[in-house]
Amino acid sequence: MKEPFISVLISEEKLNERIAQLGEQISKDYEGKEVKLICILKGSIIFTCELAKRITVPVKFDFMQVSSYGSGTSSSGQIKIKKDLDESIEGEHVIVIEDIIDSGNTLARLMPMLEERKPADICICTLLDKPERREVEVDVKYNGFNIPDEFVVGYGLDYDQSYRNLPFVGVLHLDEEA
Repeated sequence: MKEPFISVLISEEKLNERIAQLGEQISKDYEGKEVKLICILKGSIIFTCELAKRITVPVKFDFMQVSSYGSGTSSSGQIKIKKDLDESIEGEHVIVIEDIIDSGNTLARLMPMLEERKPADICICTLLDKPERREVEVDVKYNGFNIPDEFVVGYGLDYDQSYRNLPFVGVLHLDEEA
């Protein structure tokens, strides 16, 4: 099997610049408050850490791992919580951190579940958004980049658990060579 070709979609420099802007906006929006970042594992870990370094208000972290489950590659329309939060979010200012939003199905089901836990407020921050793939609308307050409908890896995103450590976001071309 030949090695896949990965073309750079968003450079490390552009990622750093945009994440700094997001951190600045969040810091301004939550001035005088503490925020709790909920990192959706595994893909969001790098983005969450880089974003947190650029937020100037106090920050707490928690982690969730969720999956849409069904047969094969299609979602059943339900989500399974594989790892739940360690702490209560009641009364907290919560920002759910996602690596990428495509169909919107997982977040459309997760957000009401989190809202039942009575946070002071809750919103979504995503590094990447694929609006062309949207099946269910979700309210994204902080969006890093809109991207085309391509399979992307790097900066936490993977293909079969590989390529998460790339310092850029790249398009994975499985049938092409460099």
